[in-house]
Amino acid sequence: MSQRFSLLILIVTVALATPVKGRKADMQPASLRKTATHVIVGNVVGIYERTEVKGDWRYTRYVAEIRVTDTEKGEGIDESGMVYARYWKRRWIAAGHMPTSTVGYRGLPREGETVRVYLARNAYDGFGHDNKDGGFNVIGANGFERLKTKPSK
Repeated sequence: MSQRFSLLILIVTVALATPVKGRKADMQPASLRKTATHVIVGNVVGIYERTEVKGDWRYTRYVAEIRVTDTEKGEGIDESGMVYARYWKRRWIAAGHMPTSTVGYRGLPREGETVRVYLARNAYDGFGHDNKDGGFNVIGANGFERLKTKPSK
């Protein structure tokens, strides 16, 4: 066997033995804006979370409390009011390899940050869910955009 062939076998073996995390593709900004029923800019003043186990997954569900400084899309949100945005992530906790599947949202906000958030209210949220309860779900896996400073109107 040649050294190149042996190296190829080693690379393939390592690749097959490495667990693969699922990752939902990022939505482009234009697609996020089009899908969203509301787009807001605001300051994150609180983050609340709860964890639950469902089957082979540990879910962490979040609600971000956001003081609105600007509404870029959508009706019915008071500027300087509060919006509560829901999002989640999950982790494979079973033995063996994780199946190919999404693990939830990325780029999660932290308290004190200024963010642009793409939201769905009573509409498709980018994960195959139509929330019909009047709450706000963050769109797609990348529906939070961190901002360096508060943008001007």
